[in-house]
Amino acid sequence: MEFKHYSVMLAETVDALCVKNGGIYADGTLGGGGHSYEILKRADDVRLVGIDQDTDALCAAKKRLESFGNRVTYVNDNFRNINYILDSLGLDEIDGMVLDLGVSSYQLDNAERGFSYMQDAPLDMRMNKSGAMSAYDVVNGYSEDELTDIFYRYGEENWSRRIAKFIVDKRKIKSVETTGELAEIIRAAIPQAARKDVAHPEKRVFQAIRIEVNGELEILKTAVCDIVGRLKKGGRLAVITFHSLEDRIVKQAFSELAKGCTCPADFPVCVCGKKPEIKIITKKPVLPKAAELEENSRSKSAKLRVAQKL
Repeated sequence: MEFKHYSVMLAETVDALCVKNGGIYADGTLGGGGHSYEILKRADDVRLVGIDQDTDALCAAKKRLESFGNRVTYVNDNFRNINYILDSLGLDEIDGMVLDLGVSSYQLDNAERGFSYMQDAPLDMRMNKSGAMSAYDVVNGYSEDELTDIFYRYGEENWSRRIAKFIVDKRKIKSVETTGELAEIIRAAIPQAARKDVAHPEKRVFQAIRIEVNGELEILKTAVCDIVGRLKKGGRLAVITFHSLEDRIVKQAFSELAKGCTCPADFPVCVCGKKPEIKIITKKPVLPKAAELEENSRSKSAKLRVAQKL
């Protein structure tokens, strides 16, 4: 299957990086290479580090970025390991980095990856196909309380407890093995009245399981702080999120890094010595324009936030 990934807010994201001649940039979610291609186009001597934990994405990006030759270094890893990645490449600092936290169209549309509730396939959802834990392990191995917790925390699903109970009851008979089986259980668990105006009642639970399998939220705040620590003065970090939990984490991380001092408000003078590390460029998140939403409906929940190293 051809690797497809629509690069959300492409121009807005790369414009925000202020790409400069001789700069070194990183794409922490390389995907099909859309944002990276645009970064490399901006100046002849730009160098790029392309990071992705999905080997399919790396193969696709190598084809797309082939014309840029050795200006691109490909890394099969998770952006959470940015310090190790840059150290291993002998890079102390970079001029900018982009994170596009969305699931690629390829991952959603390729049934065998098990991300989609629209197609019946084995429960998987691993962005890194060699990862130890899959969606099957979560659905069939977590307790009812654990399932309830992740459905509520990561999916903000109001029927978390009922859905978890239906899953546990079903797997007493047999394991839940496919996305189709799981979707059917979710639809049965949510009362018909609550499903009436919801096109895809499975969406929140599938999102929650995917986040749990890939540890997406637990790494995000630390990764943002680590990336900021490796930016040159004036360097920028652009982050595209796709749901409220991600956006909240990025917003809070940026706020803390921009604040500096952590002393209690009633202290007469600062004793912690912490200084602001960034300036927030986007006071409010940038949203996709109407033309993009018409072209790619999956962009509708996207938000772009940008920060600059002081």
